[in-house]
Amino acid sequence: MTDPVRQRSISRRALLAGVTGLGTWAVLPESGSDAQPRRPAAVLPRAVPNPTATLHLAATDGWVSMPQGSPAISPFWPDPLAPPNADLYVFGFRDVTGLSATEVTAQRGRAQITAPLLGFDQETDIKIKLTNLGLAQRPDLVDGHTVHWHGFRNAIPLFDGVPELSISVPIGREFTYFYRPHDAGTYMYHCHFEDVEHVQMGMTGIVYVRPTQNAGTADVPPGRYVYNDGDGSTRYDREFALMLTEVWAEAHYRDAHIQTTDWTDYKPSFFAFNGRCYPDTLAPNGDPLSPAAGRLRYQPVSSLITANAGERVLLRLANLGYWNHTLTVDGVDLLVVGKDAALLRGRDGSAEYQVTSTVEIGPGESRDVIFTVPEAGTYLLYDRDLMSLANAGGGRGGQLTEIRISPPGTLPAQTRANA
Repeated sequence: MTDPVRQRSISRRALLAGVTGLGTWAVLPESGSDAQPRRPAAVLPRAVPNPTATLHLAATDGWVSMPQGSPAISPFWPDPLAPPNADLYVFGFRDVTGLSATEVTAQRGRAQITAPLLGFDQETDIKIKLTNLGLAQRPDLVDGHTVHWHGFRNAIPLFDGVPELSISVPIGREFTYFYRPHDAGTYMYHCHFEDVEHVQMGMTGIVYVRPTQNAGTADVPPGRYVYNDGDGSTRYDREFALMLTEVWAEAHYRDAHIQTTDWTDYKPSFFAFNGRCYPDTLAPNGDPLSPAAGRLRYQPVSSLITANAGERVLLRLANLGYWNHTLTVDGVDLLVVGKDAALLRGRDGSAEYQVTSTVEIGPGESRDVIFTVPEAGTYLLYDRDLMSLANAGGGRGGQLTEIRISPPGTLPAQTRANA
């Protein structure tokens, strides 16, 4: 005989019992003359809320510095309007999380390149507030700004940051974006308002998502992984993010001097890792809030890579320039495990990782690359294109940095990316 209690649907009374309960749902049978003997309420597990993260970014303009001693590009660089210790006009984002309204406003005209490096755990509820502070050098421009996570699947267009499909933030206003990343990997973000100009001017950054596998699974112990690979094959010990961009000094000069730019004449002058060109790529991380940070105050992200011999090092590479770039490390095998925030796996689940000596990255693309150096020493990571290895067409510079490997056990465990 069918159990009459199981046969009934949930009544309004049962539903209200769940809604008004203290964090658990209890499915209760109706009372009445024909009610069966009461059974213990069926307690359903309470949903665990997603972790949360909040961030406040400000969009504005400012001045930065290309390597000293580079050949002049008259009249475009060094820019005669630049303040001391600077020579190039830029747009950019700043992390102003925790600052008061007055302190946030004071960051107008103090943009940084590359944009702050952002990292979140998978399934985190993320809120990013964007404030448009306007342009100190160009108060005549009333450009809006947006935050667009390039290649990221948004739930609705409103938070995608493409003005034609959502909104842009006007000067003096703010907007809060919401994200809940379901897929681990390396992404990038940029302003999508007048994006050809704003991306070139410096409004670019890397955002990466850490997999839930980091907490461990039945098959994989807790650790640091690039993806939910299921077998621990993307484990790493240290991670470093490099944003690849180009700088066309003429366009930056024209923006500062109220002139228009013909983008079909595009001819980059500098080639950068994280907004810096060699040898500045080797300088330590800085703090844009600290006047003591010196000439690279508003280019705070270092590209120097350090590790102990035998450690697995992850490179999160992203290209928001307009040219292809090919990176190499002499004498070191590079294992490409992900492209464009996707694990390289076949439909049957087999690994399709690539072992190579060079990694090519097109505009708008990202790569996740792991390498291990068994012996202490200094190695060079660089762009194979000779044009990308010069500053303003002369000298050794551009997209070049060092990988410094110490004897085993020398460096303490890394606490954050690029540290």
